[in-house]
Amino acid sequence: MQDKPASYLVRRAPERPALQGRWDEPAWWATPILKVERFMNAPGANNHRPGVQAKVAYAADGLFVIFRVSDRYVVCRHTEFQSRVYTDSCVEFFMQPKPDKGYFNLEMNAGGALLVTYIEDAARTPTGFKKFAKLPPEADALIPRFHSLPARIEPELTGPVEWCVEYFVPFSLLERYVGPLGNVAGQTWRANFFKCADESSHPHWASWAPLDVDFAGGFHRPDKFGTLKFE
Repeated sequence: MQDKPASYLVRRAPERPALQGRWDEPAWWATPILKVERFMNAPGANNHRPGVQAKVAYAADGLFVIFRVSDRYVVCRHTEFQSRVYTDSCVEFFMQPKPDKGYFNLEMNAGGALLVTYIEDAARTPTGFKKFAKLPPEADALIPRFHSLPARIEPELTGPVEWCVEYFVPFSLLERYVGPLGNVAGQTWRANFFKCADESSHPHWASWAPLDVDFAGGFHRPDKFGTLKFE
């Protein structure tokens, strides 16, 4: 049976989330929950299946995103902006605001360290992608965030642990790369959400929108994105 295309309604936040990891605060009450639960048969993957939920809401000036993860084997070795956070316990949000422009990959480990890139051509080269730009250091401060766990976690937390990251992405930052967004109400963007932990003791890779079960091409498959429909 073929997977149903992934689609999510992004509602306008009735008030601004406090960015304190309050999953059930009034700002998030009416927001739909999406689940990152399609696990890949990637080389090295095992049977660890963390429970991953996310919500997205918008305000006139940007997006609010919150992830809640029921996990084990949690590790965070990277604390710097643009470091290899995907090798740690990590959640990721890829978004393409305009169909004729590139997409952003926003990757954050459980300790709040961020990697974010604007990718126009995801074809692989020996040095990365065919056409991409890493966001500059100032972008780190423009994305305020909350993380429930310490910035560095080593050795691993092997027992059950629930962790949360929450952040705000200003539209003005995205517009530097894709041009004016205008009023996003009624717009449809393309996106995907992920969970990974490449260099933990229990590597795993999961997505919201379906990918190839054998993980061909990894997460960077804009042709496989689902849709975000703004209320």
